[in-house]
Amino acid sequence: MPRFKTLDDLQVKGQRVLVRADLNVPMKDGKVTDTTRIDRLAPTLTELAGKGARVVVLSHFGRPKGGPDEANSLKHLVAPLSKALGKPVAFAADCIGPEAEKVVASLTDGDIALLENLRFHKQEEANDAGFADALAKLGDLYVDDAFSAAHRAHASIDALARRRPAAAGRLMQAELEALSKGLENPQRPLAAIVGGAKISTKLDLLGNLVGKVDVLAIGGGMANTFLAAKGVAIGKSLAERDMADTAREIMKKAEARNCRILLPVDAVVAAELKEGVATKTVAIDAVPADQMILDVGPKSADALAKALAECRTLVWNGPLGAFETKPFDAATMKVAREAADLTTAGKLSSVGGGGDTVAALAAAGVEEKFSYISTAGGAFLEWLEGKTLPGVAALMQG
Repeated sequence: MPRFKTLDDLQVKGQRVLVRADLNVPMKDGKVTDTTRIDRLAPTLTELAGKGARVVVLSHFGRPKGGPDEANSLKHLVAPLSKALGKPVAFAADCIGPEAEKVVASLTDGDIALLENLRFHKQEEANDAGFADALAKLGDLYVDDAFSAAHRAHASIDALARRRPAAAGRLMQAELEALSKGLENPQRPLAAIVGGAKISTKLDLLGNLVGKVDVLAIGGGMANTFLAAKGVAIGKSLAERDMADTAREIMKKAEARNCRILLPVDAVVAAELKEGVATKTVAIDAVPADQMILDVGPKSADALAKALAECRTLVWNGPLGAFETKPFDAATMKVAREAADLTTAGKLSSVGGGGDTVAALAAAGVEEKFSYISTAGGAFLEWLEGKTLPGVAALMQG
């Protein structure tokens, strides 16, 4: 990965530092229900304030319709952000113009202000040059600490980064370093686990991975599509049968690249997906016509665990089964704990990401044991697909 600047490269004392954050946190009844993104942002803001910067936080929130609305106001984040930082945070009722300029002008060294939702201006998502100029007017330096939004070519992510000396915040830095180690400069053998319902949503990902990894384990509903493409009867299982030719092309490409694809050899089946339903474990070529595959079986989980023990790096996106419903979480839990144990023992570098993956690893109680877990969602997926992320590209300029 090309060099990018970090906080270590900036002289921030007395400078107005614009920090692009992702404070798009889940809320219910006006209260934050998960503070993970706030907690991960806090170290960058604390470090900048501690060095005497005048910190100006920029973020989007929700999906407003191009204008202000109460439900999507960032004012609801002032209290939880202040709590995480252990100091008061000022708030401006707009992110550009007189309101923002007044609040920023009132800051002294070490102070922090949060500006109103960037997406209250439709020019943000249009990557509008004039809007970027208005934001740039509020700061001397730019720090991007929102990898989770790095796949968006928006004004505060792309255009603004090109208008002020730019650097990665600590969260962005950690994410980029972990991802580089995971796929661009990995220790080999390199394994990837890809799960989820559909091949069609992860075509680019699979196409990229078979050219980069040594072992590709496929689970979830998409494994059923691969099995069906190989002529295996999969009963009533979820599958995209119209993607059979695509699945065969991916397998052919993997063989040409010496990438070993691991598909289930057994499965846990049931008549329907619900807790407490009668289940049985069958060989993958013995799925009853009236049953559906809802998890990979214990032999498949053992084979995957054995493969991981022979690898040095793991990238994981997507669960192996319908893990939200017991007992169809068994394989995902087993492999997650195996990967965590190998990581703890220093035998494996493990990177996981994507909403369902983060939830599954948390359910397995191993999120603290992986080398790195990305909460970036779409940006993590596009990175796995080998795409250039605008927010990252902007930091690489100069």
